[in-house]
Amino acid sequence: MVALQIRDVPDSVRDLLTQEARRRDQSLQAYLSDVLAREAAAARNRGLIESLRSSPRPDGASASAEEIVASLAAERAARGA
Repeated sequence: MVALQIRDVPDSVRDLLTQEARRRDQSLQAYLSDVLAREAAAARNRGLIESLRSSPRPDGASASAEEIVASLAAERAARGA
């Protein structure tokens, strides 16, 4: 595991982060570690989404997200009728 150091954090930012850590019953270090882990997961997800958008689908399909949502809505409506 690596240690990180962040310089020049304004006191007001540190104070707010400390308050949030206390609210969650965590140390500041544990809270910030959780924040960084969530950000890393989000970045990983964004990368996956971008790679899926940029690579062609193996089945050749090209439906947009809007078309998929509309199709799902129509199927659900048909099942409910």
